[in-house]
Amino acid sequence: MSEAFNAEWFAERLGDRTRRGIARETGALIRSGALPVGAKLPPVRELAFVLGISPATVSQAWTELRRHKIIGGRGRNGAWVLADRFAARPERHLSGGNYGPGVLNLAIAGPDLALLPPLDVALAQGARAEKLNSYERVRILPQLDAAVRPSWPYDPGAFLATNGGYNAVYTLLHALVPPGAPVAIEDPTALRLLDILEDLDVPILPVDCDGEGPLPTSLARALQQRPAAFLFQPRIHSVTGALMSAARLEAIGDLLDGTNVLIIEDDGVGDISGAPRISLGRRFPDRVIHILSYSKTHGPDLRLAVLSSSATIVEQIQSYRSFSAGWTSRILQAAAVWLLQDAATIDHAERARDIYRRRRVRLADELAKRDVVIDAGHGLSVLIPVASESYALVTLAAHGIAVHAGAKFSTQRTSAIRVATSILREEHVERVADSIALATGPA
Repeated sequence: MSEAFNAEWFAERLGDRTRRGIARETGALIRSGALPVGAKLPPVRELAFVLGISPATVSQAWTELRRHKIIGGRGRNGAWVLADRFAARPERHLSGGNYGPGVLNLAIAGPDLALLPPLDVALAQGARAEKLNSYERVRILPQLDAAVRPSWPYDPGAFLATNGGYNAVYTLLHALVPPGAPVAIEDPTALRLLDILEDLDVPILPVDCDGEGPLPTSLARALQQRPAAFLFQPRIHSVTGALMSAARLEAIGDLLDGTNVLIIEDDGVGDISGAPRISLGRRFPDRVIHILSYSKTHGPDLRLAVLSSSATIVEQIQSYRSFSAGWTSRILQAAAVWLLQDAATIDHAERARDIYRRRRVRLADELAKRDVVIDAGHGLSVLIPVASESYALVTLAAHGIAVHAGAKFSTQRTSAIRVATSILREEHVERVADSIALATGPA
């Protein structure tokens, strides 16, 4: 099949020989079926020679198609057609199964719906927001600015309301990171963050972590490759539940001092923990972007996060947003203001925090009785080492329990499972502990 689609075959069909033209016309050949799934593409240099253009132009065109997961492969083995659909797909996020009724789904580390505050009164208050339904692009309501500023971990140049934490990360990376520039990120990390970086088709530089946060030695190695940004989770790690220490944060800051690396702090777990908020923003206010999500504490359908950075960076992010929504709903922003100031909601969050803590500790205690020792952590899940991820998944599935493999949260070799503790009710704990104890053993 590869000989049928050689450089001469392409030369007869590609009229526009610019980077975008090659990507667009090759895409059309794939969509029409003229270039079928599985077909091998000609070597970059060979095609460039026949087309009379630079190899870099062909390489950039292939990169564009690779970003859409239409072609795969690179290097000496060449590239080939992977699919005929052009919708980008978050593979890690969508790889979870529909487990059906009767399965205890501990794969999704989301909040317990029963522990979220009611939104009816808050949304009624939100419907009275100032300038409701105006097309004026407001970065953040003044009332929300005033509500979040007192507890912010540093004095920022500007705030921006976004449609959730991942929306904030997706938007700012597109707005600020040059195409193809490496991005350093702690490992393991949230699978959605890896999906975003893989969709950008940028080199991912994993930074190893321990119980206190990213390891300085690993970050130092990543910085040698001159990443455009370093993305990490201050305070609580969403996968392991580890609490980042203030000393580790300062050590990371020492390494980043003297560089021009963009520093992205994604506090996605939010105030699930009572641990104090930390940030490098006080040291590097001109290049830190600090994000706080309210999905875990106040509800995913609130669709709200707030980020801070310098006024210049916030303006760049807002400019990119103007291609799409342009602003976050004033209704949701005003509703969040009411929730953040409502005494009953504050008490509700405190009770939820205590229940989440007890669920984590209860599972850790039961596992310890079965000779599986873990740190209960501070978040909504725990990461448990296993001998074989595939064996662990199959064993737990046989017992009616779904979890995620550690591989979903890393670009490196892993041997672990991520187990959500947020919805783990008392009546399930012993069964889950028994099953995990079996699953951690050798395959």
